[in-house]
Amino acid sequence: MTDFLETSADAHALKCELASDVLRSSGTLRLQVTGWSMLPALWPGDTIHVARAGVDEVLTGDIVLFGRDQRLFVHRVVKVISDTRLSTQGDAMQAADPVVTRDEFLGRVSLVERNGKSFAPGRNVGIAARISAGLFRRSTFAARVFVGTRRFHALQLRMS
Repeated sequence: MTDFLETSADAHALKCELASDVLRSSGTLRLQVTGWSMLPALWPGDTIHVARAGVDEVLTGDIVLFGRDQRLFVHRVVKVISDTRLSTQGDAMQAADPVVTRDEFLGRVSLVERNGKSFAPGRNVGIAARISAGLFRRSTFAARVFVGTRRFHALQLRMS
């Protein structure tokens, strides 16, 4: 079992490294969201378009991609500390991330695809989204119910 976990972790690290290389070389990258840390702004299954950008081009409220510990993270900028450092946090996360440095920063989310529609992510989080994110921060059960209900609804739409 340990060999499988190590192989799986190695494969994941390789995918993250490849995604980083593609973004750095081509300037754009499409990724599918897998986690819940950005609920309700980003859902598991959403496809995000990331554009290469510099830390000095980012504003508070932007959703950004950064790499750390052989993993990729998509979180919101809560504060621009300097032209080389950012404070980020997932909307549904309890605490801010460790400071993101210029070397870890990869780009800014420019477009989100969901259910066949595309939209630019907003910098301002509305009251309903803030309330939802606050609930998800306190209850993984609530997040699971929310995501499960959405999946059920999407399945119903496909069947009709």
